[in-house]
Amino acid sequence: MNHPVPPAPVRRPVPAELLQALQAAFGERVSTSEAVRAHHGRDESPFDPQLPDAVVFARSTEEVQTAVKLCGQYGVPIIPYGNGSSLEGHLLAVEGGVSIDLSEMNQVLSIAAEDLTATVQAGVSRKALNEALRGTGLFFPIDPGADASIGGMSATRASGTNAVRYGTMRENVLGLTVVLADGRIVKTGTRARKSSAGYDLTRLFVGSEGTLGVITEITVRIYPQPEAVSAAICAFPSMSGAVKCVIETIQLGVPIARVEFVDSLAVRAINRHSNLTLPESPTLFFEFHGTGAGVKEQAETVQQIAADNAGSGFEWATRPEERNRLWNARHSAFFAMLQLKPGCRAVTTDVCVPISRLAECVVETEQDLKGSPLLCPIVGHVGDGNFHVAMLIDPAKPEELEEAERLNRRIVERALRMDGTCTGEHGVGLHKMGFLLDEHGADAVDVMRSVKHALDPRNLMNPGKIFSYKA
Repeated sequence: MNHPVPPAPVRRPVPAELLQALQAAFGERVSTSEAVRAHHGRDESPFDPQLPDAVVFARSTEEVQTAVKLCGQYGVPIIPYGNGSSLEGHLLAVEGGVSIDLSEMNQVLSIAAEDLTATVQAGVSRKALNEALRGTGLFFPIDPGADASIGGMSATRASGTNAVRYGTMRENVLGLTVVLADGRIVKTGTRARKSSAGYDLTRLFVGSEGTLGVITEITVRIYPQPEAVSAAICAFPSMSGAVKCVIETIQLGVPIARVEFVDSLAVRAINRHSNLTLPESPTLFFEFHGTGAGVKEQAETVQQIAADNAGSGFEWATRPEERNRLWNARHSAFFAMLQLKPGCRAVTTDVCVPISRLAECVVETEQDLKGSPLLCPIVGHVGDGNFHVAMLIDPAKPEELEEAERLNRRIVERALRMDGTCTGEHGVGLHKMGFLLDEHGADAVDVMRSVKHALDPRNLMNPGKIFSYKA
């Protein structure tokens, strides 16, 4: 897995004529200011900022089409921008170009409660969609932690804490509106629950990370609010015991809604950040959805499985404010962990393995991390075999970045050896391009590259991400 270093990307010039044309079309909603460009040229990845040359704030599919066509006339790259919460360098303008900010495309276009679907513009956040669903008895379950935009979640095939029960964006996106590199507007899918009509273009764009087109509208599945919800936490003396509890719960067929793992270092960070007093040991966060009787039965079953794996202190949270406090603490874990080392940046990884190999993978990873001088807390959506390591580095010390990449490489190698994947939900972006080749092989990546060449022959859509444009 010694990946060749790709050639440094060359920034493409942005002619003054293009900027003038954009300003004529969008007025004050075009910015070339340093502050606005800087905001759009960084994300939560460990990479240095790489700024676009201009930012356009679009409000409709037609406006995105206008911006894309103008950029196409001058051969200038286009970088779609949602909420800026990506972790693998997806948003960086490595070849310069124009960032199309979709945050003002924030309308919930329709809610079809009887069909359990909703259609939104790409800039609608998951929290905003659920706020719009308040009072309908329905909710959108995909919950990656950050208040990401639905467009960005679609582009990275996000999942999160509820994926073990409700699936990922792959299972929950029914249709898309996409502006292609040549300015065509394509609608994929319908509101029907299934179809055998032609190639599945919806799934092609879900997870494409902005490299095939700009997603502007999304139709998603929504779900009835459960009759009863209960949350719980349980501490374990070892990571192995906690993960084995999860494996046995899943294999027994308990329809758990959420099961999240945090190691002792992550618990310490969460306690400090959220003013909690959890025991500083490996801990599972659970949530159960269903009828009152069903939730009680699920919880009692899991409590017994936890006890069989040396779990203790099984604590319940049935009131909404108690549950929210627990889950807000879990969702703030990334920023809590950054506070363990003030001024640090995080090199993150998010491998996913078959559930039967999860305990082995996590325990071996724990042994690797114990031998490192870096602080490396572990959290995970372990109900579907996915866990994250945040390697905290001083950006002024190159040797720490080198150590983090060494650890990252070993974690990914281990996951691939166990028939897993290099990224369960963050996506490839810049950081995992070499690992994509290791995972799928040259022929499969060539097929992906052929799709890119067919839809974006001039490499205008978010260039430099996922794989090199040229083999």
